[in-house]
Amino acid sequence: MPSTRASVPVSSHTVGPALARDKPFGWFLLIVGVVGWTASALLVLERLTLYVNPDAKVSCDVNSWISCGDVMKTSQAAIFGFPNPFIGIVAFAVLMTTGVVMLAGASMARWYWLALQLGITAGFVMICWFFFQAVYVLAILCPYCMVVWAVMIPLFVWVTVRNMAHGVIPASASVVKFFADWAWVIVGLAYIGVLAAIFFKFMYLIFNS
Repeated sequence: MPSTRASVPVSSHTVGPALARDKPFGWFLLIVGVVGWTASALLVLERLTLYVNPDAKVSCDVNSWISCGDVMKTSQAAIFGFPNPFIGIVAFAVLMTTGVVMLAGASMARWYWLALQLGITAGFVMICWFFFQAVYVLAILCPYCMVVWAVMIPLFVWVTVRNMAHGVIPASASVVKFFADWAWVIVGLAYIGVLAAIFFKFMYLIFNS
């Protein structure tokens, strides 16, 4: 009997949904990595500006509710004792490198994909926490941070789907097919949830200010 999809070797170039295959997934990681790295780099530059002049107005300061500068001055912006964007600089660089390596035709071992899954899952949890803090505690939005939120959602979903399709995460063929078929729907619903949370929170603030 042939093996199930969940047991297909990680090195396979044709397994699973189209985006989970090596070349398309390599492009996906590269593009997401470039967007996330750029947003993180801009945040780092803005933070350095504030280190030099704490009263400076940075490029993403629009008003009291949309301001990277105000967010950067909070404890939530440095949960490990240094600015959060430095984590993004490193993490998205790893993603870009992984994407380029895949496009070059190389295959990574299962332990690498497990480590990447763990790292992305931790990053996604961190982003969810920061989203809650920004919207419901601080009530201040950081445009560059929101770009990172936007790329982390499909990144988490599709890395998980890819790892299930390639047997990194044990899953039956029916489970893999379900998540592959509904992956973009899940991403879309997550975007709608984020936008709805922001809309209702800030409408509440506007009408009660």
